[in-house]
Amino acid sequence: MFSTTPPETGQSIELHGQRVAYRLRRSRRRTIGLTIDQRGLSVGAPLRARRDDIETLIRRHGQWVLDKLAAWRERPAPPPLTVSDGSLLPVLGQTVTIAVAPSNRACWQWQENRLRLSPSPTTDARALLEKALRDQARATFAERLAHYAQILDVAIPPLRLSSARTRWGSCSARGGIALNWRLICLPLPLVDYVVCHELAHLKEMNHGPRFWSLVEQLCPDWRTRRRELRRQNPQTLPIPLTAHPAD
Repeated sequence: MFSTTPPETGQSIELHGQRVAYRLRRSRRRTIGLTIDQRGLSVGAPLRARRDDIETLIRRHGQWVLDKLAAWRERPAPPPLTVSDGSLLPVLGQTVTIAVAPSNRACWQWQENRLRLSPSPTTDARALLEKALRDQARATFAERLAHYAQILDVAIPPLRLSSARTRWGSCSARGGIALNWRLICLPLPLVDYVVCHELAHLKEMNHGPRFWSLVEQLCPDWRTRRRELRRQNPQTLPIPLTAHPAD
């Protein structure tokens, strides 16, 4: 979901006769933690934790890990979005109705809970919808970054839209923040959680106690929001996935 340092890749362990891959990320945390989401098993560990201790804990919770992984695999994918007149789309917690009216010039217009798309002979409705969502995402994310940067007393960081398949956001060592444009289809409180999470990395490039203290200052109910965000998956949101590069 979030990234500050590269994880150790290529790890695997045998649990009850099954080989399970996992991602290991070390930070200045005090305990070993297990997380399972659409990416599979992720393990957070202290910088000096021994590999034997890490894998002993994984085995201790082996059946829980297998059950959770199976539950994620069995989750039904949402139906693909049909971009046509009258289609419905979630945007920042609201249901937006799409109106399609072909035109000689491709354009779009937001009208409260309605998005009017005017595809042209050279730009189809799906591509136009993505452009409209990206445009709305950039404006919304920039406003939320400015709002919370002022509270945290940091400079507003450069913003880049991401098309990552598994991450909602990331913060670079140079202080730039990337946010997945598909966040625009989630409720605003979840967008704000990702924004607060990444802004906190401007002061603490880790996931230690001081980092979470900063997140809590900006977002007191961050635990609830994080649990809800983990139920989401950028790859399975009901929005078009075209081949546009991240901008």
